[in-house]
Amino acid sequence: MSGSAPPTPAVDAGGAAGLGALFPEALLKLLQGLEPDRPAQVAGEDGGTGTGAGDEASEYGQLAPVTHGPRLGIGMDSCVIPLRHGGLSLVQTTDFFYPLVEDPYMMGRIACANVLSDLYAMGITECDNMLMLLSISQKMNDKEREQVMPLMIQGFRDAAEEGGTSVTGGQTVINPWIIIGGVATVVCQPNDFIMPDSAVPGDVLVLTKPLGTQVAVNAHQWLDIPEKWNKIKLVVTREEVEQAYQEAMLNMATLNRTAAALMHTFNAHAATDITGFGILGHARNLAQQQRSDVAFVIHNLPILAKMTAISKACGNLFGLLQGTSSETSGGLLICLPREQAARFCAEMKSSRLGQGGQPGQEGGAGEGQQAWIIGIVEKGNRCARIIDKPRIIEVPPRGSVSGGQEGGGSNNANSTAAPSPTDIQSTVAN
Repeated sequence: MSGSAPPTPAVDAGGAAGLGALFPEALLKLLQGLEPDRPAQVAGEDGGTGTGAGDEASEYGQLAPVTHGPRLGIGMDSCVIPLRHGGLSLVQTTDFFYPLVEDPYMMGRIACANVLSDLYAMGITECDNMLMLLSISQKMNDKEREQVMPLMIQGFRDAAEEGGTSVTGGQTVINPWIIIGGVATVVCQPNDFIMPDSAVPGDVLVLTKPLGTQVAVNAHQWLDIPEKWNKIKLVVTREEVEQAYQEAMLNMATLNRTAAALMHTFNAHAATDITGFGILGHARNLAQQQRSDVAFVIHNLPILAKMTAISKACGNLFGLLQGTSSETSGGLLICLPREQAARFCAEMKSSRLGQGGQPGQEGGAGEGQQAWIIGIVEKGNRCARIIDKPRIIEVPPRGSVSGGQEGGGSNNANSTAAPSPTDIQSTVAN
């Protein structure tokens, strides 16, 4: 889209712009100033810390006093605020970023999917209301503005309607750059959401979208920048870059609503969505919220085809294999009981959402989504890591000859076939 250039380095074009994408530790430290005062912690019966009966996990791995239901706030995907009436909770989230794809309509869809994803990470499948945040670039002329902005708005609205909600208002401003995002709000019963704090040793980690969107978006930009393209043209063709870019757009625009519904069906213990902090950053943040002494260990990395080769050709510029590459509107990272995980992945592949946001045979756009078992939950000190030589699962574009089986191929020297969810589970277990 013309008329707008994000004020962030090119390496951030595929991830959430801003301080959080570049310096997650600095952002979380700054946000601590917004935290309400907490009572001093005391030792709990399980060896942890707490403030007494009725406590629930808070956003920084601490335990917050709760008088009428769980509370979750700064540092995690959504805030969960107990209401004064009827045992209900208000769940709310907001997000926005600069354009990262050329198609205005798809950019609108991606922005909306990204906002809703924070609710889906809590296992919430319904949204009561959305507001849209929109900044129009002052660098755009009248023709550009009249062509681009309505398409972005339409994409945002269409994604909201796909999620079973609608946009009822928001805020628009004039700014040097285009910015789009929104606010999603829902009022929930206690059983409508899953607090992200109950992972236990023996669980497995499931990821519902492949990694590599930042690399794909940047590689597509580099097609028109000779000095950049020359660095990667020996490992990838223009056609492969274009295919990866299109696949990345489709993935980013896909709602995580199916996965949210299946979290209830298969007894998920915790989840988060993968965005600006990368897979490892969000895994670490989620691990810190757990009530049990656990550690997340990632063994497998599902990555869009050819993005690993591009990342290596750039000298690991993106940190893709290290788990720090930003993602935009990525998948859910879910802690599931080991015996449920393979069934969850199989159901993701076949399910569509029916009425009420529940798995069914009508409506929705979740059919054909993949999911991969990528790691394990073991006893530890609330941390996360990727093993030294993770298995790289190359995920081909939809419709390609090699894309018919789950996981696609692998560039791991010890694996040339696509593993099924059960195979991956076995690999992790061993």
